[in-house]
This record gives sequence, structure tokens and C-alpha cells, in this order.
Amino acid sequence: MDPAVEVVLACRDLAKAAAACRKLGERRVRVMALDLSSLADVRRFAAEVSSDLAMGRLPPVRALVANAGMQYPGPLRRSVDGYELTFATNHLGHYLLARLLAPALARPGRIIFVASGTHDPAQRTGMPTPIYEAAGDLALAPLNEPDPVVFGARRYTTSKLCNVMTAYELDRRLKAAGTLDIDVTAFDPGTMPSTGLAREAPFPIKQIWQIGVPLLSPLLRLTGFRPSTPRRSGRMLATMAIDPAYAGVSGAYVSIDRGERSSEESYDRTKASALWVGSAALVGLEP
Repeated sequence: MDPAVEVVLACRDLAKAAAACRKLGERRVRVMALDLSSLADVRRFAAEVSSDLAMGRLPPVRALVANAGMQYPGPLRRSVDGYELTFATNHLGHYLLARLLAPALARPGRIIFVASGTHDPAQRTGMPTPIYEAAGDLALAPLNEPDPVVFGARRYTTSKLCNVMTAYELDRRLKAAGTLDIDVTAFDPGTMPSTGLAREAPFPIKQIWQIGVPLLSPLLRLTGFRPSTPRRSGRMLATMAIDPAYAGVSGAYVSIDRGERSSEESYDRTKASALWVGSAALVGLEP
């Protein structure tokens, strides 16, 4: 890591965050508490960052990385705000955080939404095809689902489609407002079995994820599947956040393996605008 760069880890589990800091050693890393599933906590965190910036306790923030993601392939859970938990965490929390912190970014600044190739049915990831609905419908998902595992996985892929659409819509809205010095991108980090993403999955699926995928990585690559590692994908994410080579790259989708388009649906401007407006209503902001 560049010694001139300070990283703020916004984490729900402070014990795990502290362990990560110890692993990084004497680098410029600090931890701040943040639970993205709670809109109140997102607001508290954004206010704390803004206060620290105003008081000089934080250096200028040049990049915001919306990296959190959870997947719960089981019965529906709701956030403290009453919204479906996957949508609340993966989309609404990031949406609100980007809206609140974008004005505080140093210029030029960057916002990166970490998405997933699972949002695109054409990538043949084996995950259920996302089903986009109005933001309010996604937030207030029905309790009765015939197959909780499949529907839980679909809630994840749909939330990742929302990440991509939000990145594109934020880029368009910033440009329309005359803000040309904040770049917004969506990033597909590939599939990383060692991240614990499948920790809530049934035991057979967890075994396939943690053992089968790493063993079969060379074969899976031939099918379009994209296994990666936290180190490899994290290095790419850091590059997107600070490397001058990515200056001016905005409204774009970047994959860990190669540049490509995101799903056809993600380019639907009508849906993206509706998602933006609906999300604003859910978090209590003007569009």
C-alpha cells in the first residue's frame, strides 16, 4: 500500500476489523464502526466522517469504496428499518452513504460500487437470474417464498444489479449537475470462495463453495466462471481507487479479468432512474 495513503475501514464487526489492521502492520489504517443495514447508522457514520474532515482529524477523502455485501440463502430477514436485509445492506446502505458523502469528497474524487458478475445472466455463474422490481417492492419483499435458498440467492444477484444501475445513474446525475470531477464505476471482483460470502449457506453448498470451487478453478474458467482471491481482487480495487490510470474512467463497468459490458438490463435508464427515485424515498432523501 502507498505509505501516503490512509485507509478507513468502515466495519460492522470491530473485532475482525482490528484483526485486519494487525495483519496489515504499521500501515496507515484506521477503523470506524458502520452497520450498512441500518440507515440511522449510515447517517451517523457520514456525520462522523464529515466532522472529522472539518476538524482536520481525517485527510481529504479521495475515494469511497462501497464494498460490503451479504448473501443469506434462507428465509427472509428484515433490517432494523423493516426492509429486506440483503437489499437494505447491499444497495440501500451504499446508496445512502454515497449520497451523503459525495459532497465531502476531495476533487478529483472516485466512488466505486463493488458489484458481481452474478448480476448478469449471460455470464453463466450458476446463480439465479436477478429479477428487478420497483425499489419499494424489493425492500418490502414477501415473507412467503417457496424455496428460501433460491430466493435468497436471487435477492443477492438482484442487489448486485442495483449496484451497477446505481453507479451508472449516479454518474449521469453528477454530470447533469455539472459535477465532472467525481468518477463513478462498478467493479466485478470475481468469485472469491475464501471471503465467507457463503457462510450462511446450507452445508452442502458451503462445502462446494469453499472446497470445490478452488479445486476446480482452472476448469471453471473455461465456462466463464471467474474465481479470484481477496489479494488479487483487493489489489485491483485499490488500483481503481488511487491509480492515475483510472482518472476520468466513469460510468463504466470494470471486471477483474477483462473490460466488458455489464448486463443488458443494467443499461436500462428508465429502470435506473426509477430505482434512484424509489431508493431516495426509502432512505428519506430528495431524488
